[in-house]
Amino acid sequence: MPDSSNTTRILDLADELTPIERASVYAIRKTFDVPALHSGVRWLQRKIGSRWVLVCTDNVRHMHGLSRLPDFDPEKSYICVANHRSFFDLYVVTAHLIQSGMHHRILFPVRSGFWYDHPLGPVVNWSMSFLAMYPPVFRKRNRALNIAGVNEVVELVNRGGTFLGMHPEGRRKLDGDPYTFLPAQPGFGRILHRTKEKSVVIPVFINGLVNSIVEQISGNYRGTVPDVHAVFGKPIDFSDLLAQDDVPETHHAIANRAMSVIADLSKEEQMIRAGTLSIP
Repeated sequence: MPDSSNTTRILDLADELTPIERASVYAIRKTFDVPALHSGVRWLQRKIGSRWVLVCTDNVRHMHGLSRLPDFDPEKSYICVANHRSFFDLYVVTAHLIQSGMHHRILFPVRSGFWYDHPLGPVVNWSMSFLAMYPPVFRKRNRALNIAGVNEVVELVNRGGTFLGMHPEGRRKLDGDPYTFLPAQPGFGRILHRTKEKSVVIPVFINGLVNSIVEQISGNYRGTVPDVHAVFGKPIDFSDLLAQDDVPETHHAIANRAMSVIADLSKEEQMIRAGTLSIP
């Protein structure tokens, strides 16, 4: 008998969703499945979403290691793995990549919380990120919903043309030390193992963003927030791990390798801040 767990999507479990969640997930899925809507969302993300992020960080944003990035193939999907210090880490990184020529559809899995179960959540997702925050992650709900969310991510990445942003740590690290990290979680490894050679993994370490959008934007112009430095690494080779069984131990090993590379990039960032290293 076939295993349906790998094909179940969130809307297949619609009875488990609130009316707001159901309506929001349905609408966003339509934008992936209808070509004209899909193209329109990509245009909005590229022309409006990325530009306001860049304008609001222009005076403090410094990107390093851009020469290490691959040429972005519109037929391929890319997964960006980053440390997690602020709500805006991946937005700043992705906005810069978009302006550098990456025109893929942006996808950031996000906790369902405010974004899918509060009336304002979908409004912010539609108006500020242009639907980048998808799919929802239902951490404290029916486990089947989370499996369905993973399935949707894998499906969309395997289609090609997707840029997926993920934090292997799983949640923000809130203490004062940006150079240590939370334990890697298996979610990224699970997704990568099921996409395999269809995606390219780009690591980045980013440091300096604050968690208040008002403070970050005003500080960009007033000089009252730290400089933001992001250091990209070369795409990570996971071929040996992807050849292993699709089991939790493999997923953890994949996530741990990603965090190890990010930790190495953090050391480069420290040297860049100290003025002892320059990376084009």
